[in-house]
Amino acid sequence: MTGPAPVIARLRASAPVAGAFAALLLSPIPVEADEAFVTSQPAEMLSIVDLDTRKVVATLPIPGKPAGIAVTPDGARAFVTSPDGKALSIIDAASRRVEHRVDVGGGPLGVAVHPSGSPAYVADWYQHRIVAVEAATGRIAGEVKVGDSPSGLAVTPDGALLLSADRDSDAMSFIDTTSLTRATSLKVGTRPFGITIDAEGRRAYTANVGSNDVTVIDIATRRVVGTVKVGERPYAVALARGHAFVTDQYDSTVTVFDVATLEKVATIPVGDYPEGIATSGDGAFVQVANWEANTLSVIDATTLKVVADIEVADGPRAFGSFIRRTAR
Repeated sequence: MTGPAPVIARLRASAPVAGAFAALLLSPIPVEADEAFVTSQPAEMLSIVDLDTRKVVATLPIPGKPAGIAVTPDGARAFVTSPDGKALSIIDAASRRVEHRVDVGGGPLGVAVHPSGSPAYVADWYQHRIVAVEAATGRIAGEVKVGDSPSGLAVTPDGALLLSADRDSDAMSFIDTTSLTRATSLKVGTRPFGITIDAEGRRAYTANVGSNDVTVIDIATRRVVGTVKVGERPYAVALARGHAFVTDQYDSTVTVFDVATLEKVATIPVGDYPEGIATSGDGAFVQVANWEANTLSVIDATTLKVVADIEVADGPRAFGSFIRRTAR
């Protein structure tokens, strides 16, 4: 029998679905926001900066003169190296709590993390090796010898390769992450320090503090494809909007060049002794840690102008990938 009753039943049955749909429409949509995790070495402090409000929202004491920093792609954890403390601190990024403090020995400096979130890779400056540390447990999972005084580290987006800037060998190491073995090395500029890989995993860039230039490397062929002269004592490189941004420590500037043509396009004055540099999640801004000025400069990646200077703890280095993308 057909009639009104089946229709009403269908309407009643559909009501929860309609209600859920309406609730979904009315519920707030998560907004992506950025935080900067800035290591300050003499202050032995991690400053956490809300990059929307441009204010420090939390601080966390980290003993042992913290320098290197890496945040997982999902924003769950941050890893901080303490060269004087011979340690790696593993931090729950949301709760701002140290989960593990791992004795890695030697002189831990640069740090990078696998795209999956684990392991973290720590560059040991004094023992010329890289140590792999499990993120969840703090267990040391292995190590690999590289060139002299490894500094900056970076992992390809597919997680297959770890690259190490071996400062006192004037070279870069290629490490297979599956076997944790050094596949080969490549001569770059003099005293490479920071190293950055583009989002496609196609090119790497080393900031060479001794030769005042940046070496551009084709990762697939493992060869140098260009060298760009920058300011004095370049420390690290960030990439945004088709440009490379390089901190020039002794010039207190950021040199900008086009990654396609390798032509210099701008020199941006920032605070005294700029070191760590990183790009916001949407690529709109570049953040620079100024060691002597105790500030974090914010550069508009389109206009190539400084739009803010944020005060942080004494002696910010922020050496590594220090931007955390969060949902609000």
